[in-house]
Amino acid sequence: MHAVVDWLLQTILTWGYTGIFLLMAMESSIIPIPSELVMPPAGYWAAQGEMNLVMAIICGTAGSLVGAYANYFAAQYLGRPLLLKYGKYVFITEEKFAKVEEFFQRHGEISTFIGRLLPVVRHLISLPAGLARMNHLKFCLYTVLGAGIWVTVLTVIGYVIGENQELIMRYSHHALAVVVVLSALLIVAYVKLQKRKNRS
Repeated sequence: MHAVVDWLLQTILTWGYTGIFLLMAMESSIIPIPSELVMPPAGYWAAQGEMNLVMAIICGTAGSLVGAYANYFAAQYLGRPLLLKYGKYVFITEEKFAKVEEFFQRHGEISTFIGRLLPVVRHLISLPAGLARMNHLKFCLYTVLGAGIWVTVLTVIGYVIGENQELIMRYSHHALAVVVVLSALLIVAYVKLQKRKNRS
């Protein structure tokens, strides 16, 4: 573990902001690079004066947006035609597909925002957004908001804790638990608000 931590620290320092951008772009697409292994080392180097904390967060968030768009366009230009053509063989009719599109058109903002905060989901949430052709301004805004929060949390953890990977993972898990709870509360509040709007 110590060797892995040293390698990650040196890699982030050597590649600099470009490395943060590229690794987070891969993390945000389908390549399973945990953000917990990318952003805390950047925070550590910011604490040492080797990097700028704000720039590291900006590069990490920008990388997440680019990776999310890779999935978005893949789903839009590859997944959509395939689903419309072959979906009937796996019980995905055109009517069901239209309902999914309608759902994401109505609730894509909250889905994208919360999806960016959750593990596994953050890699996949761009796919239904691309299939539903979600508005680009909204997709970009809520992706940046969600990714920016998570990137900031991880970078600050690295900034405060340093190179102790065990502590970083522990506090990352604590942060994730808090994010999951807050996301659940946000979903409940959103559902209640939608019900109130429907009644009115």
